[in-house]
Amino acid sequence: MANTEKDNASQYIVDVDNVTVRFNKANQKVDNLKEYFVRLVRRQLMFQEFIALKDVNLKIKKGEAWAIIGTNGSGKSTLLKVISRILKPYKGSVKVNGSIASLIELGAGIDPRLTARENIYLNGCILGHTKQYIDERFDAIVEFSELEDFLDSPVQNFSSGMKSRLGFSVATMMEPDVLIVDEVLSVGDVLFRKKCINRMNEMLSHGTTLLFVSHNMTTVKSMCNKAIWLNKGEVVMQGDIDDVCDEYTTTIEAKKAKEKAEKLKKQRALDAEAKAIAKKRATEKKQ
Repeated sequence: MANTEKDNASQYIVDVDNVTVRFNKANQKVDNLKEYFVRLVRRQLMFQEFIALKDVNLKIKKGEAWAIIGTNGSGKSTLLKVISRILKPYKGSVKVNGSIASLIELGAGIDPRLTARENIYLNGCILGHTKQYIDERFDAIVEFSELEDFLDSPVQNFSSGMKSRLGFSVATMMEPDVLIVDEVLSVGDVLFRKKCINRMNEMLSHGTTLLFVSHNMTTVKSMCNKAIWLNKGEVVMQGDIDDVCDEYTTTIEAKKAKEKAEKLKKQRALDAEAKAIAKKRATEKKQ
């Protein structure tokens, strides 16, 4: 029985089991560190509990491409950070059987004071690779990023698109078992985004597992074969990419139509009220 459970677990490269993540939101404004510690010692700090993820389960097999979809604030980035081991879950567990390269936030893992050349080696070390390993791939990283003329320039002078190029080039050339991409490509130019999508498809064909976040459903459907839909930290639906995305799109469009109708209703009520006031004033002037 124990061997069967172990075999079932080993078939998943990412296993998210009943994960809950909570944060404490301060109810009071504390202006300085001294006041914070005084309140802390006196137990006068008041917090409001915020559940970012609630009882999330996700089983991902090697080579699968999963889209994580949902509106802003639904918990997509939080889930990716838990899988990347950036955040520790309050409840539940996450197991990843392999190396991870995460592109969750623009500039994450990049020191703006260092040059692009130095950051390539820094990123490689963070991902657990030796200098020799990075040396062997250095030229390919530079060529893909198209930053040959800026290698010895401090990254703090880079545009957001250039930082995105650097981060993506390093992460994908290191050939991770799991690649996590969270909307960082939205700041790049069109041609480079296409280049990145081609690179991710190439990695998928070689067995890399992809976790991808984007609000562009066309891109999501072309990249992924599975999807999980989050709303306010809870799983609404997961499964086949077309089924989940179509249901999500239908729900969002219906919500937008309802909001538009309510807004129009309020506007008509305000217009009617304004006309009534104008009519009343006109009547009073005549009198």
